[in-house]
Amino acid sequence: MSTQQFSEFDFFKKRLGQTERLLAIKQQQIDSLLEITRAVNNNMPITALARIYENILHAQLAVSKIALFINEKDDAWICITPGELPSTVLNYSVHEKFSKHSFIMSVAAFKDEMLEGFEYLIPVTHKKEPIGYVLIGPFGNDQSDTKEEKLKFIQTITNIIVVANENKKLFKSQLDQVVMQKELKLAADMQNMLVPSSLPNNDKIEAAAYYKPHKNIGGDYYDLVNISEHEFAFCISDISGKGIPAALLMANFQANLRTLITRKYQLPQFIDILNGKVGEITKGEKFITLFIATYNTQTRILTYVNAGHNPSILYYKGEVQLLDQGCTILGMFDTLPYINYGEVKIEPGSLIVNYTDGLSEASNNEGKMFEVEGLIDYIEGHHTLELTDFNTKLIDQVIAYKQDTDFDDDITLLTLRFK
Repeated sequence: MSTQQFSEFDFFKKRLGQTERLLAIKQQQIDSLLEITRAVNNNMPITALARIYENILHAQLAVSKIALFINEKDDAWICITPGELPSTVLNYSVHEKFSKHSFIMSVAAFKDEMLEGFEYLIPVTHKKEPIGYVLIGPFGNDQSDTKEEKLKFIQTITNIIVVANENKKLFKSQLDQVVMQKELKLAADMQNMLVPSSLPNNDKIEAAAYYKPHKNIGGDYYDLVNISEHEFAFCISDISGKGIPAALLMANFQANLRTLITRKYQLPQFIDILNGKVGEITKGEKFITLFIATYNTQTRILTYVNAGHNPSILYYKGEVQLLDQGCTILGMFDTLPYINYGEVKIEPGSLIVNYTDGLSEASNNEGKMFEVEGLIDYIEGHHTLELTDFNTKLIDQVIAYKQDTDFDDDITLLTLRFK
């Protein structure tokens, strides 16, 4: 074999060796991608994914330094490859410093001493929004692959890790939403069980109610409770807050109210005890407005206390009386500073309209509220209607009054006609 032939043989042998090494590297990279993918599919925690990620970069690419940052939640960026990194790197304001960069960059361009030892920044974006950043130090001396190819591989594997984390967050958010919806439905069902499923319509009293929470769960409550053969109590209240906390407070409030009202306390004493119970439950953090009245069908005497609630409206033959005697809202003071009560003789045909402020404070496009005057005008024109129709038409009128604006509070009506 000639010298030239030996030279060509050595050249091809060398090229073959390089190709084999390159193929081995590519196979190793493919194996690494498969390993990461399997780990993601097995729903391994992000900390385990981070360890696999570090091992691949250290073992295969001889990367000396790694700092991978992900957006955990609420723009809180954390480093999931802390290793032996100094606190200056772990607490680095990556989003503030790097958010405008979407391509691989040399760290030297930032001229920041805190990034000493790092060579490249690789951002990870989704829909043009950054979702991760990795800072990497110098590579080893392996010449079997170009630096550009190594950076592309790191970018690919980093994308898998960061996108997997985003998917976990999205799945958890969706799962939380499903759980929340179930909890809200349960709380809404519980609230519906707390209000009467039917109201009396007999020779003594006709009653009808309308209840519409602003969302699935509201803070309004009404009730009608028989105390004895000739006496019953009715109430309407507005509990501060919305959602599940309001539903739980409502359940506690109803239990205490129903227990206490059947013990036949005088209303001022009843209100004083109930205020203490509300304080025990809420620790002064939530409050309740309440209108409550007892009515004796034999004496026709109605006794009431208005605890900071919208005054109920008593209507009889064109005369209107606002039932506003009482005390401050419940739960604000350990001991109520005063408790007044009102007493009214009820004539046959009298109408009482109890409501919450979602009705009276309904506003139109000009910001003008419906107010008590709007209720009184409606009562004067519709007081002869059956109470179910009375309530329905009143709600329709308020909806028409609001024009294009939406209701921003619960709406509750409890209407009674005394016979």
